[in-house]
Amino acid sequence: MTLTLQREYGYVVLVGVGSAFVNLWHQSLVGRARKKYDVKYPAMYSDKNMVFNCIQRAHQNYLENYPQFLFLLFAGSLEHPVLGAAAGAVYLAGRVCYAVGYSTGDPSKRYRGAFQYLGLLTLLGTTIKLGVHMLGYL
Repeated sequence: MTLTLQREYGYVVLVGVGSAFVNLWHQSLVGRARKKYDVKYPAMYSDKNMVFNCIQRAHQNYLENYPQFLFLLFAGSLEHPVLGAAAGAVYLAGRVCYAVGYSTGDPSKRYRGAFQYLGLLTLLGTTIKLGVHMLGYL
């Protein structure tokens, strides 16, 4: 198998850059919440404020899932860059909706971003397909 990056892989790169901006946005939410709710470093969570904890948790959850997202995005998009970029964009939109919902202080509102898994599962599928193809089974 010869690997040649298609021109459209540029979309994938831009989605990867977009994911960094989503992370920066999360950081700014947490920073503003630290000031608003007077939560000093190095405390990760507040004993008194559920809204701060939800904002912080949304960011932590993003970071917990970030490595797998980037791997699946960049690997799974090698054969299908347009599909991969679209799936990555869906995932990121879901992450934003997740964070906005969670940041209300009502943890159940994080489910507004559950559609992120459509993007993630698509990337999982394209990455599995790539691996199977590389092994010569497809």
